[in-house]
Amino acid sequence: MLNRASFRQLLAVAFLLVPALLAVVSVRGLYTLERLMVESRQGAEHAARDAVNVQRVAERSVTMERSARQFLVLNDASLRERFDQAAREASEAVAQLGSSRLAAAQVAAWRKELAAIEAEFAESTLPVADRDLALSSAFRDLGDLNAQIAEQVQQGAEAQRQALVTQLEEGRRKLAQQVAGAIVLAALMAAGFSLWLGRPLKRLESAIVGLGENRMDDVIDIPGPADMRALARRLDWLRLRLTELDADKARFLRHVSHELKTPLAALREGVALLEEGVAGELNPRQRDIARILRQNAAALQGQIEELLRFNAAAFEARRLARRRIDLAQLIRERVAEQRLQWQARRLQIDVSDGPLWVEVDPDKLGVALGNLLSNAIRFSPMESRIQFILSETSTGARVDVRDGGPGVAPADRERIFEPFYRGERQPEDAVRGSGIGLSIVREVIAAHGGRIELLPDGPGAHFRIELPHARHG
Repeated sequence: MLNRASFRQLLAVAFLLVPALLAVVSVRGLYTLERLMVESRQGAEHAARDAVNVQRVAERSVTMERSARQFLVLNDASLRERFDQAAREASEAVAQLGSSRLAAAQVAAWRKELAAIEAEFAESTLPVADRDLALSSAFRDLGDLNAQIAEQVQQGAEAQRQALVTQLEEGRRKLAQQVAGAIVLAALMAAGFSLWLGRPLKRLESAIVGLGENRMDDVIDIPGPADMRALARRLDWLRLRLTELDADKARFLRHVSHELKTPLAALREGVALLEEGVAGELNPRQRDIARILRQNAAALQGQIEELLRFNAAAFEARRLARRRIDLAQLIRERVAEQRLQWQARRLQIDVSDGPLWVEVDPDKLGVALGNLLSNAIRFSPMESRIQFILSETSTGARVDVRDGGPGVAPADRERIFEPFYRGERQPEDAVRGSGIGLSIVREVIAAHGGRIELLPDGPGAHFRIELPHARHG
């Protein structure tokens, strides 16, 4: 199922799972907070209602005592009704307290005390003073019981408040744990998704780098989402197509060059026969024309042979056999191979200390470095210096080649790496070059995924080579 999904779909799922996890934790936190708020509101309402009932019990008890004692003196029926009304209201308040805060024993004790007061109040055989004294004692007991009820209600409210605070703290602790766990899990999920989805991208990058470095023998196969596998198939098709185009180009150049050599050989043979007088003696003007034809035919044959040699060198440059070597040691070997040439001109050649390890084809890269060294020797004046400066960059290795010659003319800088191009500044005591040495150097460096450039700083020529995948030590 995952292999059938596209990279975009998997990325959307990854982006949705992480916020979904955080959303679940947030909803749970909101639910817990809402529940605690409801409980807090209900507790506050119960506490307020209980406080009102406690106050009603106390107030009605005072009314009952006042009405009872006044009735004993005045024997007014309205006072008895007021007593009965206060007693009913106090009983209702105690009953409501009993349903929430008070224990059944306390409610029963209060009602028993009220019954005793009513019995004393109804006793008519005793003198008024004795009845008043008995009622005073009974109401004191009722007041003490009311105080106990008020204290019990207050303790219950405080216990409820403390329980709510405990629940709130416990809820806060659990919510903090859930949020922390969700953050850690979301981070792990994000890291896992990034690694899982990033692996195909890394392989895709390696495949593109391989194409850029001309590694045409490596089959491109990227497992993963459907669109990434489809892209890998397109890249592999591009690899095969580039290989075919490169082979077609090489065959075309070989074919054209070979086809040109046959008529050119016939042309040279005909010119030779004319110069030898086989077709009749030539006058001086005709001999000059024949000589010009012979010289141009020879030059054309030389250019065709140089083209064949350049084509073969460029084709071979792309067939790399990489291995890990010390770049500094490779340069020293090339310097040693051309010892006679630079010693004859009494040159000093400096090579930076190594090692600097690179994954290259030592034979192909050695040819390129040898061409650069030969070019530098050819243009350097007597007793001058040639420098090979090695350094490591963030992407690979760098080689700077400097000589003490006249440098490259500004008009030649743009075309110095073109095949068969010869600059205007040529050494007087050297044979004119073919113009393919620097072109081969560029082909070899490009096949390794690097680049070469001519820097404008002088004096002398300053070439810089940059190669990927280097490491010191």
